[in-house]
Amino acid sequence: MSKASTSSTKKKATRTKKAKPKAEAATERTPRTDSKQAKLIEMLKRPEGATIAEVIKALQWQAHTVRGAIAGALKKKLGLKVESEKVDAERGRVYRITE
Repeated sequence: MSKASTSSTKKKATRTKKAKPKAEAATERTPRTDSKQAKLIEMLKRPEGATIAEVIKALQWQAHTVRGAIAGALKKKLGLKVESEKVDAERGRVYRITE
């Protein structure tokens, strides 16, 4: 019998590669100027603000997408302060980005 067939087979330990350090990421996120998100921000920065219905019409989004973008992208990721208030019965709830 050969020595190879009688010896127990041991698996060779494999090395794991260490992650390369990433370049220092910018702490402030800014959207592209030609994106729908940038258009949403522009609409909300106006003094009169924007309603969900106005954003739906302008961006061709569904209502849940508008609300999700305001809560997730603008408030959480970009850290913008978005306020809403009920102005009148005709227009409904208006959203604005405040400084």
